[in-house]
Amino acid sequence: MPAALEITSPVMQVVQRGRLLSVLGVGFGLAVIVGNTIGAGIFRSPGIIAEHLPNPWLFIAVWLAGGLYALLGTVSIAELGAMLPKSGGQYVFARYALGEYAGFIVGWSDWISTCGATAAVSLVVGEFAQRLVPALQGRAATTAAVIAVVFAALQWRGIAWGSTVQNLTSSLKALAFLALIAAAFALGGGGETATPTAPASPAGVALIIAIVLSLQSVIYTYDGWTGVIYFSEEVINPGRDIPRAMIGGALAVVAIYLLVNLALLYTLPISQIAGKDFAAGAVANELFGRHGDTVFRSLTIVSMLSAINACQLMASRVLFALSRDGLFLRKASAVNEGGTPSFALFLSGTVSVLFIFFGENFETVITVCAFFFVASYILSFVSVFVLRRREPEKPRPYRAWGYPWTTGLALLGSTLFLIGAIASDTRNSLYALLLLAISYPVFWFIKYQAQR
Repeated sequence: MPAALEITSPVMQVVQRGRLLSVLGVGFGLAVIVGNTIGAGIFRSPGIIAEHLPNPWLFIAVWLAGGLYALLGTVSIAELGAMLPKSGGQYVFARYALGEYAGFIVGWSDWISTCGATAAVSLVVGEFAQRLVPALQGRAATTAAVIAVVFAALQWRGIAWGSTVQNLTSSLKALAFLALIAAAFALGGGGETATPTAPASPAGVALIIAIVLSLQSVIYTYDGWTGVIYFSEEVINPGRDIPRAMIGGALAVVAIYLLVNLALLYTLPISQIAGKDFAAGAVANELFGRHGDTVFRSLTIVSMLSAINACQLMASRVLFALSRDGLFLRKASAVNEGGTPSFALFLSGTVSVLFIFFGENFETVITVCAFFFVASYILSFVSVFVLRRREPEKPRPYRAWGYPWTTGLALLGSTLFLIGAIASDTRNSLYALLLLAISYPVFWFIKYQAQR
């Protein structure tokens, strides 16, 4: 090979050094945000929120408020993603701005909860698939494990395969939701438009509590709009493409969520949505009769596949980043020729499969990690303020629109949300605080072992 060609072939140099490949664009960023965000939450949350707030206007208002929070967070964290283009998610920001221990807490809680999310979503697919395919009856866990392993195997071949699968599955998800929305407006019409009188709503303190509980469900459902920052150094032009993907992805999710909930209200009265585990399933039954269950379960499975792929991709990048910085085994920072952190992917997939088969109480683990997931957002918003003050001259390809007010509002919202989460789930919050207390000696032990 001519010397000139060797010099001008950065992709070949990256492959030879075993580094992550900078090959991703805005399309992948949008796909991973949509794929990671839109999951089981949009199926479960409407019934919970309608039960708390049996008023169509309040029902839609909390979804708008959650979307506003997501957008405020997006414009702030996009600055960090463009400024610090290293793969690994919010761990990167916490470590850079607040130190190794803060990064350790964010990184490990993020990795464990993402592996748990892979298991949870895979189990939903397994449970729904056994209703559609009689041969899979009683094999939900096995089906879930096979699906998780298949996606991991596809990603093992390289980021090109992983990103292609993400683009395809996220596109199918968006089309499936748009089809359901279109069917609801074309075939429905028996919901709140037919009975415009709003049901009685709680008042006073009861109304405030109902709004707080509803916002908790909404914000959890919106979580995932940071998806692209897990791959920052793999984006071709991070300074331009990360903000575009984050803001565009957040807007797309907000639009889909609002349309889905408007479609629910157009098809069914809010009283028939309240308390339903799967409100979209009730709508499908209303629209398609005896085929409704099949339509709903098929829609759910299609929606979950992109979330599984996204979680697998993200978990491997978090563990890769921890290992690269000496907070886990160095072997987990190894990258294969396709640009995949192969050992990190193997460990992430293994933990997900263990959760599927042996984690009867793994939902408690995810719930405890949710405490840290909210804390991670708080630390990220604090990092924006810290770095603006500490490194004002550092290049920022994108600067948070409306700073400091937008970042401050997002920080305030996250803090109030964390307080509400502690108040509403004291037991698991105490577990989280206990875990935080023992994490410090664990941090030093892991760091010492990794350095050895």
